[in-house]
Amino acid sequence: MMKHIFQKGSNLETPVLLLLHGTGGTETDLLGIAEMVSPESSVLSVRGNVLENGMPRFFRRLAEGVFDEEDLVFRTQELNEFLDQAAKEYEFDRNNIVALGYSNGANIAASLLLHYEGALKGAILHHPMVPRRGIDLPNNSGIPVFIAAGVNDPICPAKETEDLSQLLQSAGAKVEVKWENFGHQLTRSEVEEAGVWFQKHFG
Repeated sequence: MMKHIFQKGSNLETPVLLLLHGTGGTETDLLGIAEMVSPESSVLSVRGNVLENGMPRFFRRLAEGVFDEEDLVFRTQELNEFLDQAAKEYEFDRNNIVALGYSNGANIAASLLLHYEGALKGAILHHPMVPRRGIDLPNNSGIPVFIAAGVNDPICPAKETEDLSQLLQSAGAKVEVKWENFGHQLTRSEVEEAGVWFQKHFG
């Protein structure tokens, strides 16, 4: 089981928000963001199972920007299975989950889309990179994905965002990219944009 928080929302029709923190974060980090994006949604916020110098992450990396692919595949499966369990335990619709991830959390959310058909109903990815390349992609037909990225992000080059957007679109996803100029930080304006996007697709 993964360490997590579940908060039941006021509207059980709206998608459950799966919150996935950045490196060094915890399951409480993005609760305020969820409140801004979809205040009525139930929230499932998960802590990564990997520690890097004491900082929680969702999968290991070999160096900055170099992912441990074997661990990524294993951890993505682990998260997907955890979602199956959590849906049963908290009695929500497994097919009605939208991920909201930042940085490392956005990467594992993108990895779910690249590995498992039907894992997510949609995704909000703040400053993601391409988790894996050169694999056969599942059918993501019609799945809406919102990507927020920094044109000057030192950790996540703009090309990563463009490549991820193209990969997801090649699998059928409907991708919208919001560019900002604040490096790798999660900004209020990109969260507000994500909220508008969420209401448009799921409101």
